[in-house]
Amino acid sequence: MPLSSPVSRQLRHRRAIRAEAYERADGLWDVEACLTDEKPRDVELASGVRPNGQPIHELWLRITIDRKLNVVDAEASSDWVPYPGLCQVSNPAYRALIGLNLHHNFRRDVARLLGGTTGCTHLTELCAILPTAAIQAFAGDVWDTGDSNGGTRGASAGSGDESSNSTGEHSNDKPPFQLGRCHALRFDGEAVQQFYPRWYGHAPRSADRAASSGEGGNASGMNDGSGNEVQSNSQTEGNHA
Repeated sequence: MPLSSPVSRQLRHRRAIRAEAYERADGLWDVEACLTDEKPRDVELASGVRPNGQPIHELWLRITIDRKLNVVDAEASSDWVPYPGLCQVSNPAYRALIGLNLHHNFRRDVARLLGGTTGCTHLTELCAILPTAAIQAFAGDVWDTGDSNGGTRGASAGSGDESSNSTGEHSNDKPPFQLGRCHALRFDGEAVQQFYPRWYGHAPRSADRAASSGEGGNASGMNDGSGNEVQSNSQTEGNHA
């Protein structure tokens, strides 16, 4: 259902985040993410007036991953920034993403390696969408998301959850990785009954339930569904820098 009709209002700011994934000729995958901030008016910044139509931020991240979600290359580019020539200095820091795995504590490792004054607030924030973007790219292409007994290869992962196993594969005694990770794909739900009937009413093992619910805890009290910590947006909101 669409959102309800808003009251009379005026656009003051637009932030857009997009991600694209590419399968490379060498068998690796590129995931590119872009964040832009724009205001529909001239903006007075510390570095001068930013005219209407020119972004405050246009920031790019590209990671190259293998089929096990290991980051084998990474680069950042800050094309539009509020402090030209200064914000770009931290771009090389994002080479620190090399060697991380998108499925194993990625957000926690990003916060440890690139948080605070080490990196750019918004590039580090942009890192958070990379795991689920890669999962969606792999679903139905690298990973079979259908039921191993009669399911259709190529179905969408739907949940966008990054709680698959390290290869995204499932055997005959395990449900497709996306099941049991969100409300729509709960094992006692209509979607599973209709599209994955063999797994309707399935009771995951206690270890699987713990992985799905993120049990085990973290310092922030937040997780992404696979035990990985999620940085609160409250740490980065309201910052033009």
